[in-house]
Amino acid sequence: MRVAMLTGGGDCPGLNAVMRAVVRKGERQYGDEVVGFRDGWRGVLEGDLMPLTVETMRGTLPRGGTILGSSRTNPYKVDGGPDQVRASLAEHGIDALVAIGGEDTLGVAHKLSQEGVPVLGVPKTIDNDLSGTELTFGFDTAVQICVDAIDRLHTTAESHNRVMVVEVMGRHAGHIAAWSGIAGGATITLIPEEPFDIEAVCDAIRHRHEEGRRLASIVVVSEGATPKEGTMQLQSGDVDAFGHVRLGGIGTVLSSEIEERTGFETRVTTLGHVQRGGTPTAYDRVLATRFGVAAIDAVHDGAWGTMVALQGGRIVRVSLEEAVGSLKLVEPELYDVARVFFE
Repeated sequence: MRVAMLTGGGDCPGLNAVMRAVVRKGERQYGDEVVGFRDGWRGVLEGDLMPLTVETMRGTLPRGGTILGSSRTNPYKVDGGPDQVRASLAEHGIDALVAIGGEDTLGVAHKLSQEGVPVLGVPKTIDNDLSGTELTFGFDTAVQICVDAIDRLHTTAESHNRVMVVEVMGRHAGHIAAWSGIAGGATITLIPEEPFDIEAVCDAIRHRHEEGRRLASIVVVSEGATPKEGTMQLQSGDVDAFGHVRLGGIGTVLSSEIEERTGFETRVTTLGHVQRGGTPTAYDRVLATRFGVAAIDAVHDGAWGTMVALQGGRIVRVSLEEAVGSLKLVEPELYDVARVFFE
């Protein structure tokens, strides 16, 4: 078979590990020829592809990002886009397409599958918000990067008796904030699922500092978190090809509000794209490799319209419809664990 892969949406650690596994088993055990479309769905539309072999994938396991490149191109926002996709696959003799991505990339894959395109998915998002799978690769790495930063901020905050606001990724789901807040010993963790009361946040900080002890107050906030009044989130108004508003800035506004209301010196650290970069953790390398092996097996089983997923420690197949039907949000039980440590 001639199998093609693409990586769409935001990059994350582990993408190369998936492709390495697909190539290794596809080439060595199935005798497949594997190629990759550059820059996500743009590459499919334009027929821009490159060969992927065991030799070309050597050394990529610990490498972050994606050697194929990525984009947020949406074929359904391009005139005749779906027809172009089908024509491109036919022109290049592609028997199967493995789409590696999150909600948007796999949403396109789902639509194409319904139209008869032989495509299946691999879940990728550092936000861990895809349904159908317990975890997505890249998430563990992102959380570890956040925790490392929070650990460092604790010491400088204690030295100056400051409040530190740490803004992390999470547009609609606060998994990164919840996990890193718990692991990093945050004073308060704010997530999109739970609109916050700014005065309650300030009360917790006042209580923590009221005895005059030199303490660090760490506030971890998802980029998509909003106050109950709905007045503190900054949005540029710009949107991408999938209609998402580009977020960023809630940490800065929150920092100013805290300092003004409490009188405590407050600083903000926005981790931003550093959460996506660098080498994947051992866990993400293993999970991504398992997904890649399962994906090429699914190709040879003709399991079109499915996504490989982690459930109960096992790699299974779920429908793309299930995967993109709804966002996986932070469970209240997990956020209750974080609340125990709010002071």
